[in-house]
Amino acid sequence: MSGTRETRIWKLPPGLSGSKESLRNSAEILGAAEVLQRGGLVAFPTETVYGLGANGLDAHAVAGIFAAKGRPADNPLILHIATLADLDQVVARLPAQAAHLAHIFWPGPLTLVLPKTENVPMITTGGLGTVAVRMPDHPVALALIEVTGVPLAAPSANTSGRPSPTEAAHVAADLLGKIDIILDGGSTGIGVESTVVDCTGASPVILRPGGVSKEALEQAIGGTVEVAPHLIAAEEFSEGPVRSPGMKYNHYAPKAPALLVEGQPPDIFEQLTSLAVELQAEGEIVGLMVSQEMVRYWQERAIDTGKWQIMCMGSRRNLEEIAANIYRGLRDLDNTNATRILLEGVPTSGLGLAIMNRLTKAAGHRVVGDGN
Repeated sequence: MSGTRETRIWKLPPGLSGSKESLRNSAEILGAAEVLQRGGLVAFPTETVYGLGANGLDAHAVAGIFAAKGRPADNPLILHIATLADLDQVVARLPAQAAHLAHIFWPGPLTLVLPKTENVPMITTGGLGTVAVRMPDHPVALALIEVTGVPLAAPSANTSGRPSPTEAAHVAADLLGKIDIILDGGSTGIGVESTVVDCTGASPVILRPGGVSKEALEQAIGGTVEVAPHLIAAEEFSEGPVRSPGMKYNHYAPKAPALLVEGQPPDIFEQLTSLAVELQAEGEIVGLMVSQEMVRYWQERAIDTGKWQIMCMGSRRNLEEIAANIYRGLRDLDNTNATRILLEGVPTSGLGLAIMNRLTKAAGHRVVGDGN
């Protein structure tokens, strides 16, 4: 269904988007901040993905996010702040361990779940007494928050369930006519969302893996960081409250049914090839999102891939490259005529945990092969 708003797309001048100081006085940021102050919706880049921003302390404005995205009402939003002083508005208590993590990783792709103040509407937190907060590491995002003067609630700027947007064009494809402004600041860097860590208990718990790895968190605190059970067995959190974005609902899905293949080379290469050949023989148009190593495997064996729709997400030896490309690859596959999609899994160490979390959800938890 088409929206009824006139969506303006403002492309930030190439040198401008790199300087928070120059951005604060730019017509684009000043205009976008005015729209946000009036309760409007603005999509903007962060270092992870594009966010869909609204005044996080205005319940009516936040309701607009849920309407534009088609997002379930019990799926909490993340509040984005520009300075540590902003925490006083939204966080009732900052445990020492959370303060330590903020000092090390902010600004950056880490979200902390903390007790909320009464300033934060329940719609923002999905009805919970806690609030998810982060400080993005992107000059456009920081300038926009500062000039607007309030924390911005900002989930990914896409239709709920679709691959997250890493380019302004992705936002437009999903939300044109449903929001007020898209600030085009170019492609995002990290490509997967922030890591969400619950800091309300005795020890930190990862609710959603993301741009900060479990290993980095453990090194920072000098101890063990737990992983929420739903990241190990998704069905364990099929009921009950959603404590973090990305916990319960399907996300990141391409239009065609997808299957994730796990394993290590060369087994994973052999299984992906076999599945692609079988699906093609059954009359399916096969789409694949795979590594450079997978493409090289086909080339070395002179395997005919001419009828397959292939998106290369980067090298298995460079998980940062793969993370930056997976959402773009999923959206590119949507622009083909593929009727079935195969996804190549990666090792789950470091950033691989976040990548596999996104790929598993993109495949609707349809997974085959030997785990890493």
